[in-house]
Amino acid sequence: MLSAFVRAFRTPDLRRKLLFTIAIMAVFRLGSFLPTPGVSYPNVQTCIDESAGGNDLLGLVNLFSGGALLQLSVFALGIMPYITASIIVQLLRVVIPRFEALHKEGQSGTAKLTQYTRYLTIGLAILQSTTVITVARNGGLFPGCTVDVIPDSGIATTLLMVLTMTAGTGLIMWLGELISERGIGNGMSLLIFTSIAASFPTALWSIAGGDGGIAKFLIVLAVIVVVIALVVFVEQSQRRIPVQYAKRMVGRRMYGGSSTYIPIKINMAGVIPIIFASSLLAVPGLLAQFGDQTAGWVQWVAVHLVPADAPLHLAIYVVLIIFFCYFYTAITFNPDEVADNMKKYGGFIPGIRAGRPTAEYLSYVISRITAAGSVYLALVALVMTIVFILLDVTQAIPLGGASILIVVGVGLETVKQIESQLQQRHYEGFLR
Repeated sequence: MLSAFVRAFRTPDLRRKLLFTIAIMAVFRLGSFLPTPGVSYPNVQTCIDESAGGNDLLGLVNLFSGGALLQLSVFALGIMPYITASIIVQLLRVVIPRFEALHKEGQSGTAKLTQYTRYLTIGLAILQSTTVITVARNGGLFPGCTVDVIPDSGIATTLLMVLTMTAGTGLIMWLGELISERGIGNGMSLLIFTSIAASFPTALWSIAGGDGGIAKFLIVLAVIVVVIALVVFVEQSQRRIPVQYAKRMVGRRMYGGSSTYIPIKINMAGVIPIIFASSLLAVPGLLAQFGDQTAGWVQWVAVHLVPADAPLHLAIYVVLIIFFCYFYTAITFNPDEVADNMKKYGGFIPGIRAGRPTAEYLSYVISRITAAGSVYLALVALVMTIVFILLDVTQAIPLGGASILIVVGVGLETVKQIESQLQQRHYEGFLR
């Protein structure tokens, strides 16, 4: 990996792309520390110290914003509205036939879906910024804090804060697209990578500085290395289904007769099931904050669903991850569509008849692989939480399995793109 980066910096074109990407990531991190107008920055720092890191319910959003949520900065919402909008648009393909038709139209249809995703991102940013401001004023963002992080509760100040946070989300979306167009790698993924990686040093330092620090720090570091090795091994693994294309005559030329394969990853859903499961588990606790704190259901939720180490919380978390693995895989991979495309171009799986038998065989393979992938994903999501519980460490959010999975996955994909561009330029030099 390091040799790939060294060779990339020696290539002028790639060096410009890498420096441009790094500059955009620096701008993104700078916006995470700029306070939103109407927020008292000294009071925010006081509340962060008093509440020891804020509310775990908003930990996922704070993770994807690189800690900007608790700072109530311009980029407080981070990339989360765009992620949510992208997932919603993908899910709507199952419900709305128009979206599925646009998806099949190719580049023009994809551009239209991207436009819908942008509009939905702005709408979600307005909704989420209003929610964050309301929670911050009610003390839900910093439990136990004795000072007001938003001293002015006027309508004008609220509208200005909502406008600023929404504009920050739009700017993040634009920065991600700039990276995709002029830089290296997928822009949105790299911004998520930047947000999560920025939380790692602080979390590790807090573990080392706590009770029994160095020993716990070394154990956590060893577990992280093992989890990274597991993630790299599984993410690089794939089931290759062989496909043979029959020979056919077009005019006076013979086409086909080649052999290829369909690569199926063990974890086809990526980190989406963990995000879905975490978001759904956070909803009851978020609703309980707005209810009567003496009510029985509020106290039950606070005991059984809010704590990350509660047995019921962990059990529901695993079930939701497995469910969403199957659900999201079924949406993104359509065996009937793949079988029809193979039949259209004269392709077939050796030993399997084209058409319906091919679709049934693909469904059988996908269901078995998804079973292993869902267990792997649940294991990765829980292993760090279990380690933190055993070691009595409270900094579980930034170093969770989901964050490690995202960082490793984005890192592998970015290195692959750098190596492919290096290989392309190597061939150009050879041809000259």
